[in-house]
Amino acid sequence: MYNNKTFRSITNTSNGEVSGDTLFQYHQDGQIVWAEYSGGSIAKGFLIAKLLDSNCLDMRYQHVNTQGELMTGRCHSTPEQLPDGRIRLHERWQWTSGDNSSGESIVEEVAG
Repeated sequence: MYNNKTFRSITNTSNGEVSGDTLFQYHQDGQIVWAEYSGGSIAKGFLIAKLLDSNCLDMRYQHVNTQGELMTGRCHSTPEQLPDGRIRLHERWQWTSGDNSSGESIVEEVAG
């Protein structure tokens, strides 16, 4: 479902660091999903997730931003199948570093 797909952020709350310049390269092996991401204010990031029976993702993420800060958090992503077959992920996340604030974002599969 997620293997070899590229995603881009389309919306994020103001306390998030991911933007439309951030690209995620997803991989999947069974119930394990992981991605590398970078771009915008993200120098380098990684996430790892467990694919739940509902096709939602229970993930943890970590990245170094362009200010050199190490940031970590957790996220629950709910997939939506778009009419053209692409996947849109509706995400509820919370920092586990910094101010521990939470937010919501949407990332969408980039058309191949």
